Amino acid sequence: MELARQGERGPLWVVALRQEAGRGRRGSTWASLPGNLTASLLWPVSDVDPVQVPSLGFVAGVALIAALKRTIKLPLHPEAPERRGGFAGGLQFSRNLREPSCEAAGAAPQDEIDCLRSGGISPFRLKWPNDVLVSGAKLAGLLLEAETHPGGRRSAVIGFGVNVAASPQDLPYPATSLSQSSYETRAEDLFDYLSDEIVAAARLWSRGGGFSTIRRLWLDDAAGIGAPVSVRIGGEIVQGIFETIDEAGRLVVRSDDGTRRTVTAGEVHLGSAATAA
Repeated sequence: MELARQGERGPLWVVALRQEAGRGRRGSTWASLPGNLTASLLWPVSDVDPVQVPSLGFVAGVALIAALKRTIKLPLHPEAPERRGGFAGGLQFSRNLREPSCEAAGAAPQDEIDCLRSGGISPFRLKWPNDVLVSGAKLAGLLLEAETHPGGRRSAVIGFGVNVAASPQDLPYPATSLSQSSYETRAEDLFDYLSDEIVAAARLWSRGGGFSTIRRLWLDDAAGIGAPVSVRIGGEIVQGIFETIDEAGRLVVRSDDGTRRTVTAGEVHLGSAATAA
C-alpha cells in the first residue's frame, strides 16, 4: 500500500522470495518460507462502488483456486467448454467436480488426496472468508486491504500467501503445502497461472457488477457447505449449518430452529471443529 500512497495506481504485482513481516486478518502473523509464494496485487478501485470493494477478496479466491487447479494439471470435466486459456482454461474447467466419497469420516489426509487425484477431482476448498484448504489443512491465505488517498483516489491491495514448498510448524491449526500434499511445482509456475486467472476473474467481477457470477464460482469450491459451522464474533459464538454466502459475501448460518443469521466477519470453524468450539 505504500507504493499507492506514493502515487502508484496499478494494477501492479509485488512478489517477494521471502517475507519476514507478513500478516493476516486481525493482525495475525503469516510466515513465508523459502520456496513459497508471497505476492501482493495493487488494484485501483476509484471507479468501484465502495460497497463492492470487499468482494475483491472472493475474486482473489476464485482466481487462486483456478491457478492451483491448472498448476496440478487437473483433467478437463467432460461438460467443460473447450480450453482456450483464461476463463475457459481455468475458472470453469473443473467446476462441479466435488466428490463426497473422498471425504470419508476418519480418512487420513493423504488417503483423501490420493482418492481425489485418481478421479481427477480438485482437492482445493475455499474456506470463508479468505483461506484455501487441502484435506482440512490450510494451504493458502488471502488478505484484502483498501485505502482512500488524498484527493479521493482509492486503492486496494490483495495479498496472497501460498505454501508451495513447505508449511509453518507449531500453528494453532493444521497447515500443509503443495509439496507435502504430493503436488510438486514451483512458486514461479503458480504465479504465472495466478497472474492470468486474476485478470479473467476480475473481468467476470466487472467492478462488482458481476459478483453473482463470482459468488457462484466461489460456492462451487467452498468448504463446509451444508455442514456444521461455528463463528466466534468477539465474545459471542454463532453455531449452526453453513448454508451459503449471500449477495454481499456474508456467511449465512442456519440455526436448529430454522432461523438464519448473516455474519460479516469472525473466526470460523467447520465440521467437527465447529461442534467442539
